[in-house]
Amino acid sequence: MKQLFTLLLLLFPVVLRAQAPTVLESSGWLESAYVKWQPLASAQSYNVYYSGGGVVNQKIDNQLIRSYGSYYRADVLGLSPGAYTLKVVPVISGVEGTAATTSALTVQAQDRTGFAFSNGRVPGAYNADGTVKSNAVVLYITQNTKNTVSLNVSGASVNPCVGLQTILDGYKKGKDTRPLLVRLVGQITDPSYLLAGDLVIENNNFASSYITLEGVGNDAVADGWGIRVKNASNVEIRNIGTMNCDSDEGDNIGLQQDNDYIWVHNVDFFYGHAGSDADQVKGDGSLDCKKSTYVTFSYNHFWDSGKSNLLGLSEATTQGLYITYHHNWYDHSDSRHPRVRFYSAHVYNNYYDGNSKYGAGSTEGSSVFMEGNYFRNCKYPMLTSMQGTDVYNPATQKNDYVNMPIFSKEDGGTIKAFDNYMVGQQRFVPYGAAGYPNSTVDFDAYVASTRTEALSSSIVSAYGKTPYNNFDTNPAVMYAYTPDGPEAAKAEATQYAGRITGGDFKWAFDNAVDDASSAINVPLQTALVNYKTGLVSVQGDGAPTGGGTGGGGTTAADMVHNFTLSGTTNTFYTITGNLSTSQGTVQYNGLTLTQCLKLESSTAIAFTTTAAATLTLVFNDAFSGTVKVDGVNQTVSAGRLTMSLPVGTHQIAKGTTANLYYMSTVYAAPLATRRPQELQAVNVYPNPAADQVLVEWKSKREFSLYTTTGRLVKTGLTNQPVDLKDVKPGLYLITIQDEDGYQRTSRLFKQ
Repeated sequence: MKQLFTLLLLLFPVVLRAQAPTVLESSGWLESAYVKWQPLASAQSYNVYYSGGGVVNQKIDNQLIRSYGSYYRADVLGLSPGAYTLKVVPVISGVEGTAATTSALTVQAQDRTGFAFSNGRVPGAYNADGTVKSNAVVLYITQNTKNTVSLNVSGASVNPCVGLQTILDGYKKGKDTRPLLVRLVGQITDPSYLLAGDLVIENNNFASSYITLEGVGNDAVADGWGIRVKNASNVEIRNIGTMNCDSDEGDNIGLQQDNDYIWVHNVDFFYGHAGSDADQVKGDGSLDCKKSTYVTFSYNHFWDSGKSNLLGLSEATTQGLYITYHHNWYDHSDSRHPRVRFYSAHVYNNYYDGNSKYGAGSTEGSSVFMEGNYFRNCKYPMLTSMQGTDVYNPATQKNDYVNMPIFSKEDGGTIKAFDNYMVGQQRFVPYGAAGYPNSTVDFDAYVASTRTEALSSSIVSAYGKTPYNNFDTNPAVMYAYTPDGPEAAKAEATQYAGRITGGDFKWAFDNAVDDASSAINVPLQTALVNYKTGLVSVQGDGAPTGGGTGGGGTTAADMVHNFTLSGTTNTFYTITGNLSTSQGTVQYNGLTLTQCLKLESSTAIAFTTTAAATLTLVFNDAFSGTVKVDGVNQTVSAGRLTMSLPVGTHQIAKGTTANLYYMSTVYAAPLATRRPQELQAVNVYPNPAADQVLVEWKSKREFSLYTTTGRLVKTGLTNQPVDLKDVKPGLYLITIQDEDGYQRTSRLFKQ
């Protein structure tokens, strides 16, 4: 303890030399880059810098640096296209060591094409060049912080808003003009507060609001909950894996109502929980859209989805509804790619890969432009309701309007097709094609001779008599784009669809079986239900504790134990002993503690630290006895004990009879790894002080006053005067454990 305070006082720099980390892998990606390296035994943490795009040695946020046990990984987000290098620097005893630098990495642009970018809009918190919009708020959501992250939001009913959904509820008012960038880190299970099992994004269609929900790296997962967008504008969702959804709505991601300028891309869509209907065995919709317009769904990967993309519901108009699907990989998914009502839909450059039911379907007067798609063993590439293949019975080779229709016998729309490649399909009927009966009525799609061909109004659906509206040749509506050929589109989709480098979940389909089967793939389902992240820890979110790679490691939250809330249950501490609620009440850090662990002969607490740490124990305020830590009696003063711990296994046991209400173990956070806002000292005034002092902090916290030799003099609460009349003149240290588990320190001169 004495050494710790001497170091804090003198701030004496110690230069340590160490070997550089070994870079295992690095690459540029879509407006991002990443590096993986082998950890050094001597490093307590790492700093990562990037150079390129007009900046040199720009430090990235701590939460982008993660441990996976045998390796570390950092992802750098928000990069404009170009060449970059990443530098990994170990931090040893608070001092940066020898760096390792990657070779030049090529960062590519995202494909910002489609209706979501109409009228000059750029959905989300990123600029068109891939950089973060000015004045953006960046939130990091981990399994540890999903319920505790906080933000003051303009227009919110109560501030601060605590928890991710509560923050989004604040943005629902549509009064906060700051772009919101929410970054998911690792496998996130259900937050404690959702709306019918969904995370709901709204902003009252505020044109000056921009929201992005994205995953960090290749392993960000929304596990068990859905994402719903409604009454929203300028929203982007990207680089997330969504699986095991069991929300009431049932959609992995759903655009529910009254949305515009929405972009969902580079998402991996896995099975949800089975619904009540027979066709929901793989979950309900993967990515559905209703009553929304100016939408782009691109570069998404659908893994054996049952119902991929429902489009439209009860809009009852074909006017003003525009959407683009491009470069999606429909990987053995069954149907709805998309299934369209009412909309004008541009469906181009998608890869249809072994689809057991059908590709795209047009109903209710919709106009669908199918362009440059690659169909491999898609049973029915294109269908129009109540005509052509939709009603054809291959057994009788006749139309059966009662038993065969797929689309609930709804009126048809019209599909224009150009430059699509098909192989392995069972049936496709072009308009007017020879060899098919009555093919100017019973057709699946009109195959155009050129991209710009306008369809005649005489070409109408058999049911509903609706012509194609030629939205794609209307310059007042259509956007500029350059389509790939089908082969190039297939290659592009298989390389870039889904999360970065294909995500961390790998699965090989058996084409011989899975191309034709719409049944649940039980081994795939089992793998998804049992999925566990390989993430061990997030820098700045709690250090690893040797808990292995299976369950995500121990977080800082596990290392803080409140006996009133949690009894003897904890994943970091092994606690044996008796609890009591009749030993008095203790106030600590704004908490009211009413239950304690009685330190008796049979009481034992065991835990292991993997780095130097600070232990804090909270007893009754008047307790001044001893507690045994690692076999040595430690003296408790005024109910508090704070002491340093080395790396290793530790035990807490009875010294004298006592009541333990709260304990925390905090790993040392080197000053060199702190961001500027983390380096800010505790505000103490007056300083020097005579009779009283006020220690100012952003919330109510308990602080400790120590001598320079490490002896605890007294404790107090922030933001209220504390009497110093009984404190001798001299130099003292004031310490606070902040909301993130870091120890903040300041000096006080007592007159």
